[in-house]
Amino acid sequence: METLEVALDERSYPIHIGPDLLGRADLLLPFIKQKKVLVVSNETVAPLYLGRLCETLASGGVAVHSVILPDGEKYKTWETLNLIFDALLTERCERNTVLIALGGGVVGDMGGFAAACYQRGMPFIQVPTTLLSQVDSSVGGKTAINHPMGKNMIGAFYQPKLVLADILTLDTLPDRELKAGLAEVIKYGLIRDPEFFDWLELNLDKLLARDQAALVYAVQRSCANKAEVVAADERESGERALLNLGHTFGHAIETGMGYGEWLHGEAVSAGTLIAAELSCGLGWIDAATVARIERIFVRAGLPVLAPALGVERYVELMSHDKKVQDGKLRLVLLQGIGRAVVSDAATPAQIAAAIKARCTATGRI
Repeated sequence: METLEVALDERSYPIHIGPDLLGRADLLLPFIKQKKVLVVSNETVAPLYLGRLCETLASGGVAVHSVILPDGEKYKTWETLNLIFDALLTERCERNTVLIALGGGVVGDMGGFAAACYQRGMPFIQVPTTLLSQVDSSVGGKTAINHPMGKNMIGAFYQPKLVLADILTLDTLPDRELKAGLAEVIKYGLIRDPEFFDWLELNLDKLLARDQAALVYAVQRSCANKAEVVAADERESGERALLNLGHTFGHAIETGMGYGEWLHGEAVSAGTLIAAELSCGLGWIDAATVARIERIFVRAGLPVLAPALGVERYVELMSHDKKVQDGKLRLVLLQGIGRAVVSDAATPAQIAAAIKARCTATGRI
């Protein structure tokens, strides 16, 4: 098992990464003061792992209640969030009852947001079961739901007490979901860790084959990068915005195509290539670097072309991005492998050219 810490003074918390952690009561019980929890999961993950988690908690004398949500990005809504509040109230959960989010990014985001809101804040634990959630969304305290006009626009910064990433849960992850998670892994190499990017080029086939040692290393290295960024900039006033490489374009794809049509990692992959094209247009990276970035995403089985929503539609959707400041769009761009910047230097014409360079008329993955 690997253990990291997100250093946030009195709100610091550990991230445990390794196999069969769902059976480790000793890792969970120190964070459960009241012997009662509500587990939030979904209809895909619960049949696989809820029983195992319940057995572990019960062995420590914890009473377990659960709420099972429908599975999918399109359910990341107020209506679904209310199912969690209904369960919390029905089970008479108190302010010190622990909420455990067992699932991927959607479950973690909604569980965390519910925990932030219920009785003005209750403790929660992240138990991520997808690669994307293990390397990204479970760490850092971003919680949210979607709005028809924009992804993750309604939420709160609210840190978990513990992140428990059991690598064995990736054994049941569909190939498409595994590949989508790799988009966020590759992102860390691109924005701040060029040695990790080199390692990914050499070891990508092992990750696709679900080699356990390679997965543990990739999750650990990704989490270490994110933990450092979050500790330095918890509320995204500076460096943390770099974690959004490809996300401004990617969120536009997710919203424009309809939530769930493209997986988050797939949209981030195509969005990263648009950002790379724009960086090249600004003269910050060369065409060979764009080609190198494209190669690793192609090898990962991820899209490098975006749907042709039209430049006007992209710009409209991107205008709701959380990095818009004083009405001006700021984008995460690249000045090299491992060197990302937040910039508003690109002109509308340059942005339009980059979008057009990476769009396909089919709108398909």
